[in-house]
Amino acid sequence: MKLTGQTWEFDTRPVLIGSAAVVGPDEGQGPLSPDFDYVYDNLEINEKTWEKAERRLLEQAAQLAVIKSGLDKEQIQFYVGGDLMNQIISSTFSARKLGVPYLGVFGACSTSMESLAISALMVDTGAAERVMAGTGSHNCTAEKQFRYPTEYGSQKPPTAQYTVTGAGCGVIAKGGQGQTGPRIARATIGRIMDLGVKDPFNMGAAMAPAAADTIAAHFRDTGLSPDYYDLIVTGDLASVGLPIAKELLEKEGYQMDETKFGDCGLMIYNREKQKAVLAGGSGCGCSAAVTYGHLVKRMLQRELHKVLVVATGSLHSPLSVQQGESIPCIAHAVALEMED
Repeated sequence: MKLTGQTWEFDTRPVLIGSAAVVGPDEGQGPLSPDFDYVYDNLEINEKTWEKAERRLLEQAAQLAVIKSGLDKEQIQFYVGGDLMNQIISSTFSARKLGVPYLGVFGACSTSMESLAISALMVDTGAAERVMAGTGSHNCTAEKQFRYPTEYGSQKPPTAQYTVTGAGCGVIAKGGQGQTGPRIARATIGRIMDLGVKDPFNMGAAMAPAAADTIAAHFRDTGLSPDYYDLIVTGDLASVGLPIAKELLEKEGYQMDETKFGDCGLMIYNREKQKAVLAGGSGCGCSAAVTYGHLVKRMLQRELHKVLVVATGSLHSPLSVQQGESIPCIAHAVALEMED
């Protein structure tokens, strides 16, 4: 592994040998529905509580990722995961069922790429040969913890985003013959960015500077340009944050092609038909489901060859918002590449 600035270059290029995405009914009504491994037709996910529903999504995504990797569960050496819940209980409880050594991480919605970057680092440095990364979220658990319970029926401004009900997991392994999955080429670890936004219903504006900062660092560290990638996607900036990130990057001298610069929160829903999602999707499950479902599938089909996923996270808590604190944010980027 080579370190340049904030970026890890992986010499062995670990491979994503299996991935899976499991989502709820709203996500199943969106344009990416065919690319998910399983779509539930009820928001309860056949469970008695929202928290158990979120856990079930993550457990099922993990199980399917292992199956698709061609391995047995016992061959997974470590599990790196996290989520939005207090004490990251969804990941912790799913790790209990998985029964492998576990590293719990928290980066809010950036956890999808944080866990993938750490997993790739472990494989590339020889600390492990096979590692699982995963995360998930549920609309009603996030509403209950961070805003108002869904049953309250509170009104939201158009800048608000809709937490994705879904989970995504991937199995990362050493590269070898016969493995055709996307290679993890590099990862850029973000810095905390806080420009003073205090509104928890405007997360796109809060997280956009972190996304732009990490993307600019990635280009500086690697010497690459935006044209190198077939697609660059942010995690969940949605309709408010993505234009801000684009403007900030242009001020840094990076021209972002709108046809190749997108956002998972805008991709996962049809905002014209699904009015309840407002500005677009968010949550740990947003970039996880889109990446481990839609993007990996397009890469395996050779529709995409080089993709940079930049997952963004808002690191506030209900308590910090109530005490008038501004919202610190972060973004982590992982580059996936398909080899000929």
